[in-house]
Amino acid sequence: MNFDITKIANAILFMLEKKVVNLNDKKLCALLFIIEYNHLQTYEEKIFGETFIKGKRSPEPEILGDIFNIIANNLDLEDDDERLYIITELLDFLDIEILEKEKFNELNFIKMEEEYDKSVFSQKERKTLEAVVEKYLKETPRQMANATFAKEKVRNTALGEIII
Repeated sequence: MNFDITKIANAILFMLEKKVVNLNDKKLCALLFIIEYNHLQTYEEKIFGETFIKGKRSPEPEILGDIFNIIANNLDLEDDDERLYIITELLDFLDIEILEKEKFNELNFIKMEEEYDKSVFSQKERKTLEAVVEKYLKETPRQMANATFAKEKVRNTALGEIII
C-alpha cells in the first residue's frame, strides 16, 4: 500500500469534527500511529500506508514527519519535489497554522470548507478510526506519546528502527 494523504487529511477532518482536544502535529502523529497499529493488529493491513520509526518521545511517521518539518520550518522545495505535491494535497483539505514556541514550532489544524468524507475509508477502517479517536479524544500530546509506548512493539523496537 502506498502513502495516502487523502485518507490522512480526512482523518484530520474527522478529528476536527469530533473536537479532539489539543490536536497539534505531535498528538496527530501519535493518533495516526495508534490507528495504524491497531488496524494492522486486527486486520493485518494499514490504513494510511505510513511507516513509523521509533523516536525518543514517540513513534515518528516517516513521510508525514518530513512534511510537517518542511511546513513548520517554512522550507523551500523544488517544483518537481514530490513532497510539494503532498503538502499541496493536504492544504486542499485544511489549513495549517504554525505556532512558534521557544524551542520548536507547533502545527495546528484548521478546518476550511472541506467536510470529512467517510467514503474514503472502508467500514473496517472507519471502525478503527472512530474507536481510537473516541478513546483518546481528550488526551494531551504527552499522554498520547505515553499511550504509544504502552505498546510492547514500540518498547521492544530500537531507537531509529521501523516499528510498523
